Amino acid sequence: MAKSDFDNANPTVLSVSQLPSRNLAKGHVRKGPDSKYDHILFPKQWWAGSSLNSDPSVWTSDEDEDDDLTLATEEPIDEQEIYGKNYAPSSCTCMERCNLLSTISDPEHPVTLGQIAVVRLDDIHLSPSPAERLDPNTLTNVEVDLTPTVNHCSLATVIGLAVRVRLENALPPNYRIIVRMKDGSHAQDDQVNKQLGDKERVAAALENDTLKGIIEKMLETCV
Repeated sequence: MAKSDFDNANPTVLSVSQLPSRNLAKGHVRKGPDSKYDHILFPKQWWAGSSLNSDPSVWTSDEDEDDDLTLATEEPIDEQEIYGKNYAPSSCTCMERCNLLSTISDPEHPVTLGQIAVVRLDDIHLSPSPAERLDPNTLTNVEVDLTPTVNHCSLATVIGLAVRVRLENALPPNYRIIVRMKDGSHAQDDQVNKQLGDKERVAAALENDTLKGIIEKMLETCV
């Protein structure tokens, strides 16, 4: 495809280091120009270097260790995990869920949906919230609002389908997937949203071999 045929020939592209990451929020050290304002975005907590933080026995007892281990292994899926961790270590054994959406490839450009901000962490919503989900089998709504790089994007439905397929293949069956164009982000957002929300139309679209091939190509970068 010639570059002049693209809906948006020159989208704004973020570097991977600029994408939201759980590791950044937990102290991942960045270097270079992207880290210029990290002391403001990720300030060091007052207790980080104190003696209170250096002695684990201050916070836990032997009786609590088993409970803490149980809680750690049953941590509910949150918005960051839906978006993607991006900096997941090579030792991670759950990569199917570490990079769910941000690493999906754009169908036109050799970049990811996270890099061109089609998928944004702030536009992913879980209901009930992770804090409210005491039972891992609770029926949970996952709402993802997408922002095309141009409001006349002809591939909006394809991108929405790829996001939906990715989530349906990766999340447990008690997660209800809702994918749509963000209000005002697309000239035909109502029409696109109706198609993405219609299970029969989605199933019919995914029976198209050409479309299926495009989506499979987009998802290759997720693993």
